[in-house]
Amino acid sequence: MRLPTINRPIIMDVNPHSPIAEAYRTLRTNIEFSAVDEEIRVIMINSAQPGEGKSTTAANLAAAYALSGKKVLLIDADLRKPTVHHIFGLSNRFGVTNLLTTPADFKEAVRETHVDNLHVLTSGPTPPNPSELLGSKKMENLVHALKEAFDVLIIDTPPTLAVTDAQIVAALCDGVLLVLESGRIKREIARKAKANLEHVNARILGIVLNNVKRRDGDAPYYYYGSSAKGS
Repeated sequence: MRLPTINRPIIMDVNPHSPIAEAYRTLRTNIEFSAVDEEIRVIMINSAQPGEGKSTTAANLAAAYALSGKKVLLIDADLRKPTVHHIFGLSNRFGVTNLLTTPADFKEAVRETHVDNLHVLTSGPTPPNPSELLGSKKMENLVHALKEAFDVLIIDTPPTLAVTDAQIVAALCDGVLLVLESGRIKREIARKAKANLEHVNARILGIVLNNVKRRDGDAPYYYYGSSAKGS
């Protein structure tokens, strides 16, 4: 069943011709071209600290892939402070944590959205042991099963400097996109976040510098590159 309403508008959907929507399409293209010999299908979205825009980026990047014709699943693996269900106006009573603690099939938890080809798996109820669940064999098996059913998986995770969850999930992903907020994130914090991910051999695909102040004539709202501006 399709879900007609959302709590937070997705710019890719409500204003697909805006510069910001174009920036998300460019981000998708850059990721696709970042690997020559392999297809990047499982992408983790992370940030250094809370409130830097990683969930908004995850939702819009997922929509960008979906609108290109890919069958996409957006997974909320932030089991401590989930956001994806708010963005899409969904109930969060059944999701990732249920799939990791019961024999339920993922088809019972995956929901269609109002965006063509875009599906969502919410986090489910907050567990007492998020890191243990995300590092379990069941989580690994779940990701493998979802890869068989979808073209692209976008996984939203907790900030890397807050808890170890992101480092655990990174091992299941083809690459990581780090979202940093311009004007708020300090250089040493950005470097520490990058180092934390590299410590577990995460493949950093690039960095999204969020909330960049624009001047007349400036181009993109989002910047994508191999390192954060000023880092």
